[in-house]
Amino acid sequence: MNQRGNHNFYNAVEANPIIAAVKNMDDVENCCRIEEIKVVFILFGDICSLEEIINKIKKAGKTAVVHVDLINGLSSKEIAVEYIKKNTAADGIISTKISLIKKAKEEGLYTVLRYFLLDSMAVENIRQQQNQVRPDFIEVLPGVMPKVIGKLYSFVKVPIIAGGLIVDKEDVMEALDAGAMAVSTTNHQVWKM
Repeated sequence: MNQRGNHNFYNAVEANPIIAAVKNMDDVENCCRIEEIKVVFILFGDICSLEEIINKIKKAGKTAVVHVDLINGLSSKEIAVEYIKKNTAADGIISTKISLIKKAKEEGLYTVLRYFLLDSMAVENIRQQQNQVRPDFIEVLPGVMPKVIGKLYSFVKVPIIAGGLIVDKEDVMEALDAGAMAVSTTNHQVWKM
């Protein structure tokens, strides 16, 4: 991804730090009607419906980022990233797999490396893995751990998105105050903040 392209992604996130994470077509329709939403994380679909989902989001003028690990019919191999690049208008991918993030960067897609923070070993993995690949963002779940987000903010070299269990303004503000650049959420009420 060229520097200008990455800059566009950062600008979209900075324009509104609330990222709509969609898990069905009703969510897609709803977030597309909210002008302030600039970035949409696609958490559902299959190889037959993905193009339609992305096209709806793009038609609404939003950045479409596909959680490749959650799309039915795609494998956990690099070919899944090639498929998304060649057959859809997606702007980027989310994955927990470093190999898919590396491939997406090669293909010129935006990248979000997702981590589940289950324990201190998960935090240490982030410290070690950040040198293996430089995603555009890392997303940490659950996103309602401001103390841990603050710790990550002190050593990660890419912007942080807090996701999972974000349900109100207080959760959003705590994550942002701790150092997250944005939050991703499926909660429609938070989308409208």
